This record gives sequence, structure tokens and C-alpha cells, in this order.
Amino acid sequence: MNQPLINLSGVSKNFRTADGSDRVVLEGVDFTLHEGEIVALLGKSGSGKSTLLRIMAGLLPADKGLVKYRDQQLFGPARGIAMVFQSFALFPWLTVQQNVELGLEAQGIAKAIRAEQAEAAIEMIGLAGFEGALPRELSGGMKQRVGIARALVMKPDVLLMDEAFSALDVLTGETLRKDMLELWESKKTPMKGILIVSHNIEEAVMMADRILIFSSDPGRVRAEIKVSLPRERSEESPEVRALIDEVYTQMTSTPAVSVAGISAPGQAYRLPEAEISQMEGLLEMLADEPFNGRADLPQLAEEAGLSDDDLFPVYEALRLLGLVHIEHGDIHLTSLGQRYCQADQAFRKHLFGQQLLKNVPLAARIHHSLKLEKSGEIRKEPFLNLLEEFLTAEEATQMLEVAVEWGRYGEMYEYNYHTGMLKLPDVE
Repeated sequence: MNQPLINLSGVSKNFRTADGSDRVVLEGVDFTLHEGEIVALLGKSGSGKSTLLRIMAGLLPADKGLVKYRDQQLFGPARGIAMVFQSFALFPWLTVQQNVELGLEAQGIAKAIRAEQAEAAIEMIGLAGFEGALPRELSGGMKQRVGIARALVMKPDVLLMDEAFSALDVLTGETLRKDMLELWESKKTPMKGILIVSHNIEEAVMMADRILIFSSDPGRVRAEIKVSLPRERSEESPEVRALIDEVYTQMTSTPAVSVAGISAPGQAYRLPEAEISQMEGLLEMLADEPFNGRADLPQLAEEAGLSDDDLFPVYEALRLLGLVHIEHGDIHLTSLGQRYCQADQAFRKHLFGQQLLKNVPLAARIHHSLKLEKSGEIRKEPFLNLLEEFLTAEEATQMLEVAVEWGRYGEMYEYNYHTGMLKLPDVE
């Protein structure tokens, strides 16, 4: 095994929320980036991936645990570590050349030397001739190339990339990924290791030597997949498709947990934020040709024209309600899901409501409490207070909003947005 570049041991991080409570973003993270490898870190939105990257870059301190760079404890930014951001983070009033030179200028490098080194980095990343351009004159892909050149000019041996390709269109992102891999393989830079935070599964499989799957609330590494395929990799090869399916399987596996003292199989820390229209649209797409009730998850994502990040909450919601089953990277309708797709709107609502009471403890608790209340009405606050014992105020509010939307659709209860009152539906 090559020498470790970055080593994290038991790293945890809390953030203070607006209501004064603490949210545990990372807990007990162990990770090592070795020389000569590209590692991809995948996880759902809000899992703490970007926070972890900033801790590795020395931009944020860990609350607990140890962070080491080349066996030395990290207390702040290190010269050997550079970072590329999703948002490009360019200064709009500076030219390409000036943006790339910024880090060198901060280090006190002489003007002539930094100009020469910046020009070399700009040429290396494919932007020769654009040194005098302003960011507003560049495309998204060119702006990200400037961000990469600004990182590479520092001659890092560790490059951290935070969703660096996600703001780009598909073709531009793919081109830039290939260029980065060519740069890595060519050894034209002193880079010894790359860590990529991404939500794009295919991107991770095409680039990485190892893929880490991050869990949410709190964030921690829960699975590791080694990629032994040589580069360059073909997206259509059976080996790559099998790896993509394996990652999808890991990403869609959800352990049973407890929320507000009421546990439910497959219910993650809070209800997945999936809208009814999204769920129904995906069900109908899955039921129709060419899928006819069963689909490869990557193919379904491509057909839907949505990112993995957008679709994971929908997958979770449909599985939670017993309408789909996910296994080995495939999704297929359950018998109940097939009945749902064939039913009229009234029967769909009935099925949805029954599955909601069966599989979502929060919805069942609301419905049961309303049936016990003589007036048939209850304010939302008792349920928020219950959730806030385990979640932040913001998370509790979001979870209740999802439960309200789903319950209203399933006609299990109604909600008055003006008064904040939940009530049983009127019986016709």
C-alpha cells in the first residue's frame, strides 16, 4: 500500500442551527487517501460530504478526532492541498491570468515567476489564449478550467474536488473529466492523490480507484467499493455497468432507524422529500414501455432526465410505501405498485393512504391522535415538539410538511395552513 497522504481518525463535526440547537453533521469518520489513487465520495444531499472536504482542506476545524496530512496534524490550510469548488469561485473583476495567480501572490511569489507559472497552468488545462479574458466572457466549462488551473498552479500533491463538474452540462462535464484523467495519467503535475465529492454515480465509476458511500445524519463512511478496472473505461462495458449497479445497490440500501421514538423499516432519519407528482410520474414511467414494470436504475434516471440526487428521495419514498422494490441496481413495481398504476385516481388515493398508515409511523400517529380527539382537530405543535427531540427545528418542520402533503393526498387527514390545525377529513 502506498504512503498515506491524508488520514482522518474519528472525525466529528457539529453545526449550531438558527434555533440554537446542535446538528451532528459528521460522526466518527475514518478515512485514508493514499498516494497514487483517486477516491470518489458519494452520498445524498446533506450527508456532510462537502463539510468533510473542507475539514481535509484545513478550511474547517474538526470538533473531534484527528486530521493528518503526510503524518502531520492539520490545524489549517496546507500548501500541499488544493481545492476546486462547484461554484467556480472566481473573482469577476480579475482576468483569467489574475485569478490563477491569486494563490501564488498570497505566498509572496515574485510577479515574473507567478506569471510564468500561471501561464503554464492555463495552457495545461486547455485555456491558452484566454489569459486576458474576464469570467463573464467564459462558458461554464471554461470557468471551471480556470478554477482547476488556480488549484494546479499551487503544485499540490492532493487535489480536492467538491462537485466540480455538477454545474456543467453533460457533454462539458464529460470532456473536463476526461481531460483531468489524462492530466493525472500523464504525470505532468505533482499530484499524488485526488478526492472527488460527487452525486454522479457514473462519474465516480469512470474516474475512481475507490468509491466511498456516505450515510446521512450523521455523515459517516458506511461502504467502500474498490474499482480495479484499468483506465480508460467505457461506460457501455459490462464491467462498468456492473459496478454502476453495485453502487446504486449500496446507495439505495436503507437501514431501519427510529425517528421520534417510532421505528419503521426503511425510514431514514427523516421522510424523503419526494412530491406526489414525482412519485406518480416515476411509477407511470416504470409501468409503461420500454420498462414494463422493471428497470435498471441508471437507465430510468436517464429516461427521466433527472440526476441521481433528484431521484433518490423518490426511490426511497416509493419503496417506503411498498410500491416498488429495489435490488441489485434494479427497480421494479410490486404487485401493489402495479395495482396502483392501473387504478383510477380515487383508488390510488385510497391505496396511498393505507400504505401511509402502514409504513410511515409519523402519519399513523397523527391519524390515530386525531381519531382519539373529540373535536377531530389537533394543532401541529405537539408533533413538531416530538420530532424536535431527535431533529433540529428546521428538519422537524420539513419532515412534518412531507407527512402533511402525503397524508392530505391519501385523505388520512387535512391541514389548515392558516391556523396550523390538523383535522380528520370530512366524511361525505
